[in-house]
Formats: sequence, C-alpha cells, structure tokens
Amino acid sequence: MVLSFVCALALAAGSAGVQPTPPPTSPPPGTADALRIQSMVLEDETAPVAVPEPSEQAMRYYRSGNVLWFVEQAWSIVVLVLLLATGLSAALRNAARRIGRNWFFTIVVYFALFTIVTTIVDLPLSYYTEYVREHAYGLSNQTFGKWFGDTLKSLAVACIVGGLVMWVPYLLLRKSPRRWWLYTAIALVPFIVLANLVAPIWIAPLFNKFEPMQDKALEQKILTLADRAGIEGSRVYQVNKSVDTKTLNAYVAGLFGTKRIVLWDTTLKRMTDRELLFVMGHEMGHYVLNHGLRLTVYLSLVLLLGFYVVHRTFDQALARWGRRFGLRDRADPAALPLAIAILSLFFLLMTPLTNSMVRQAEAEADAFGLNAAQEPHGFAMAAMRLSTYRKLRPGPLEEVLFYDHPSGYERVHGSMLWLKEHQDNPTANAPPGAK
Repeated sequence: MVLSFVCALALAAGSAGVQPTPPPTSPPPGTADALRIQSMVLEDETAPVAVPEPSEQAMRYYRSGNVLWFVEQAWSIVVLVLLLATGLSAALRNAARRIGRNWFFTIVVYFALFTIVTTIVDLPLSYYTEYVREHAYGLSNQTFGKWFGDTLKSLAVACIVGGLVMWVPYLLLRKSPRRWWLYTAIALVPFIVLANLVAPIWIAPLFNKFEPMQDKALEQKILTLADRAGIEGSRVYQVNKSVDTKTLNAYVAGLFGTKRIVLWDTTLKRMTDRELLFVMGHEMGHYVLNHGLRLTVYLSLVLLLGFYVVHRTFDQALARWGRRFGLRDRADPAALPLAIAILSLFFLLMTPLTNSMVRQAEAEADAFGLNAAQEPHGFAMAAMRLSTYRKLRPGPLEEVLFYDHPSGYERVHGSMLWLKEHQDNPTANAPPGAK
C-alpha cells in the first residue's frame, strides 16, 4: 500500500547502475596511486592499502548527506502525520468520492490528489537537496527550468502509475481482509518486473535524450565484452545526462529485444577506456547473474513482511486515532498516509538488511566485472574516484546505514588481490596508464 517503496524496490531490484559518482573535487587518482597500491598488495595481501584521502569539501558533502538522509526520513513521517492530524487526508477522500463516485475511481482520484499535495509540501526540501545543494558543491549543470520540468514529469508519472496500481491492494483488502497482505505482496511482483522493463525504455527518455553511441571504437570494445559475457544482441546508447549533472553512471537494462547498454555522457567524458570496460563488465554482471530477479525475490519478501506489520498494527492504530482523524476502516483511502507511515518506519528499521542484500549483489558484480573485463587497474582507479565524495573506508555503522555498495577500500584491495592471482595475464598486467 505504498507506491514510493514499490518504486524504490523496482529500482533496487532492476538493472542497478553504477552508484552515481561526482567528479573529482581534488586531483583524481593516477598511475602513481595505482602502482603504489599494486606493489603493497603484491608484497603482502593482508597489508592495509593506502587510498587517497577525500578533500574537506568532499567530506562536508558526505557528512551533510548523511544528516540530510535522517532529515528526509523524519520529514516524510511528519508530513504523513500532518495530513492525518489536520484532517486534510479525510478532506481529500471526500473530494475524491464526489469526483470518482465508485470505489475504483475514488481510489484513483484520491491517490492523484495525495501525490500532488505531498509533492507540493515536499517541494522546498526537494529544491534544496536536488538543486541548491548539488549546485553548491559543483555537481550539477541543471537549470531551474529543467529541474522544475522534471519534477512535474515525475509527478505525472507517479499519478499515472499510482492509478494503475493502487486499486489492487484495496480490492484485495475488500475480498480478503485477513490475507490481503499476502496476496498484495504476490500481486506486486509482476508490477516490479514490468517496471524494470518499462522504466528504461519508455520513462527514462521522458527526461533525457538517448542516442546511439558516438565513439564507435569504444562501442565495439563494449559489444565484444558483452559477447564474451554471454549478452548477445545488445545495443549501446549514450544519454545526455550532462544537462543535469556532473555525476557518472552506466547500466544494462531491458529484456529480450529491448536489451540495452546505457552510459551517461559524463561517464564517457571523465573515465578512461579501461575504467569504462570494468564498469560495463560490472553492469553486465548484474544482468548475467540475474540480480534483478534475485533482488526482486529478496526485497519482495521484505515487502511482504512490511505488509504483515501493517496488517497487525493497523486496527490498533485506527482504534486509537481513527475517529480523531476522520478515518473509518482499513479500506478507507484517507487511511493511506497511516499505512505509509507504518511502512516507512518498518523499512527504516530494515535499512541495514536491504543495504546488505544489495551490497552482496554489487560485490558479486564486481567479481564478474574483473573476470570479464580483466581490468584490475581500471577497477581500482574507478573505485578511488569515490574518494572525491565519500569515505573509502567507512566504519561498520556507516557502512550498514549508508552503503549499498562495497566500500572503495574493499574494491581497491579486491582488484589488487585479483591482479596478484592473475600475474601471468598480459592484459591485466598492462601498465595502469595504458589505454
């Protein structure tokens, strides 16, 4: 009963891209760094690896981002509580009933109104986090008009998707009050799979321009790597994300005839061919190892547990606050903010678990990428770029809460261990500065 989590689940379980990476705010890692790290690991694989220290600006970005994460979690709960406590949710339901008349259209209209209201309320915080802050740290090229236009497009997509999905849990709640939580979790799995198929092909192009890759030599290297990894019939695209951001990303998406390899133009501009080949090997690993399907299953089980928590606690919450908030029963659309608030708290507690699930898949993709691309230096150099905006060696609590990818330290060390095990490989042992 919470569209926002389902969308997040679809994103995590789908063709997960490289974690968006800001460009260097200090000199990027170079050949000397790579050779120094290589020599240390080759001498003693248990020795600690010296990685570049992030700049003070990068650490401010990292620390403020952690604080902002907690602020966003708390703010989302506060907004939901205010919708209930002020009676606004009940007022939206009454308006939806006048417009929609029957239960189906009442739910569709209510969700659209709910989404519009919450988007407006969240607008100041979204403006700061997505526009002001990114510009302040030199990570954005986006104009205000582009940001606002994308926000309106996202709002329209959310309303449409909500209209197509939100009636399902309410129908199941009416048909099976005791088992709705089980049937809803099962019914949402096909939606998550469909979302992973539809989003990269039809939704992402609403925000940016996708076109065939211009560097044909690099494209051929990527396609050769894809063939070697067992991904045939793929097409390579580049997307003009530089109109929005200076961060880096790439991913493999789609099924059957819709398979596509996508690189942000910022990635093409700022990464060497060796780094790019590892990145693509990593992303192909997600595809070949069926991480989309596996994470869909794992995270759907978490979603199932979340729905069960709502089922077990919803009646008590209604008994205590329902009359005060103008709520009637579970099937009342006005009670949606209460259900989302319960789920939000649940998923906040589940953050260490869900991060660990995704982090494990990312580690497996790293291993696949190393074996496929045979570019340990490219991997290490790409990983060291993370030092430009976050810690490469976080503490245990930081890793559990904020890292859904292996730390930069683990990635650099792992790449050099791979190199040590493949010292007879001429490709792997090419000098770090080689093309």
